[in-house]
Order: sequence, then C-alpha cells, then structure tokens
Amino acid sequence: MCGSLVAVHDDPADQTAPGAVRATDGPGHSRGMRLAGAAVHLYTASGSVLGLLIVLAAFDGAVETALWLILATLFIDGTDGMLARAARVKETIPWFDGARMDDIVDYLTYVFAPIVLLWTTDRLPGGALGWVLAALPLLASCYQFCRVDAKTEDHYFLGFPSYWNVVAFYAIILGIGPTGVGIALAVLTVLVFVPIKYVYPSRTKLLRGVNLGLATVWLVACAVLIVQYPDPHWLVVAVSLVYLAYYFGVSIWLTVSGARRRGSAERIETAG
Repeated sequence: MCGSLVAVHDDPADQTAPGAVRATDGPGHSRGMRLAGAAVHLYTASGSVLGLLIVLAAFDGAVETALWLILATLFIDGTDGMLARAARVKETIPWFDGARMDDIVDYLTYVFAPIVLLWTTDRLPGGALGWVLAALPLLASCYQFCRVDAKTEDHYFLGFPSYWNVVAFYAIILGIGPTGVGIALAVLTVLVFVPIKYVYPSRTKLLRGVNLGLATVWLVACAVLIVQYPDPHWLVVAVSLVYLAYYFGVSIWLTVSGARRRGSAERIETAG
C-alpha cells in the first residue's frame, strides 16, 4: 500500500483491479518482454529478502547494516513501478498480481522489520507499554493495507502511509529515546485513520517534478547520514528534515484546499 518517499511506493504493477477478468498469458509479446516483466517482479520480490536481512541485522546489533538495507528497500520500492511500466508487466504477465506482492513486501520492509529494529535497539519503553506501542503500527498497517481506498483515484495515499521505516531510521540516526519514539508511534498510528491525502511523489500530478527532485535529495541526504552515524552533521540532518516537513505540509495543504474546492463546488451546485 505505502509508497517509497523517494518515488513513494510506486506499485510495480498497479495490476488488475479486484474482480477483473485476467488473461492466462501475454499473447503478442516477445519472450524477451515476458522475461523483462518477470525480472521486474523478481526485483520487487527481492525486497522481502532485504526485509529478512534487516531483521537479522537488528538481532545481531548491526545497526548501520540495517539502516543501509532500509535505504535499499526504499530505492527498490521507488523504482520498481517505473520499471514495471517500461516492461508493460500488466500486458506481458497479466495472470500475476504484482500489486499484491508489492503489498506483502511493503508490509515486511515498511512495517514489520522497522518495528523489530526499534525493539532490538531499545527504542521502545520496557514492559507492557513497549509491547503495546510495538503492536500499534503492526495492527494499524494491517488495517490500512487491506483498505481498497488506501490509494485514491487521483493518486494520493489516504491516511499516514505506514512509513515506519522512516520513523525507525530517524529514531536511530538522531538517538531518539523510548519516550519520543513511543509518542511518535502513538500519534502516527492515529494518523493512519485520519483521512489526510498524502502525496504519492511518483504519481501525484501536482508538483510532481518538485516532489521527485526533493525526494532524490532526501535519499542522498539519508545515505550521508548513515556514513556519518553515529555523529551526523546538523546541516545534513536539517536538509533531510526539510523534505519531511515539505512532504507533510504539502499533503495537509492539498487536503484542506481540495476540501474547500469541493465545498465551493457543492454550494454552487446547490445554489444552481
């Protein structure tokens, strides 16, 4: 469901709509095109392996390795959609549900593995409260990933798009303690259910070029932060946080302005 902040969760297939009739093969396409489509699906699926490696790194105490792996999953998730459209996977392999696979991989890499990382790095409170806070994102994201309207027709995410990997990344990079992480998890869990329309950088048409450009700068800044860990430079931190502030700010602005336009249109229609 969620999308990478880089090209944010660009569904590799955006495949067949629920209930649609699927063909059993991709007639009229060369073997090379079908192999290319299969390669793209394998590229997406590789994220599941990286998710396992994040968990193993977390339990081994290899924090920097886990952070690099998180960055790698963001890159894969941000580029597989573009590759899927280039390979025309919906046409060449119509019987394979790439969107479902993408959701499975995303849950592992955006939700489950990051929560494990927070747990093993002692970023959660001890005792029952820690268990509850760890459970909140897991349960909320289960709900969100199963909502048919989690992605709107005009290409936005409805509700906080389960960026728990980003939460874990900054919690570790900035050395945020259990109290701060606990508050963030609780607040963002609530935002999963609040109908704010969050930007889908690679597909939201408005400001698309700006969104993609800033997302690329953010990804590079994150890589630099890992290199500098555990003593990140304040300027690199600021650059990376500017994008997050922009992302949330634009999302809220677009939601509010869109609601106002709809309200005005409804009043005009009623008056007419």
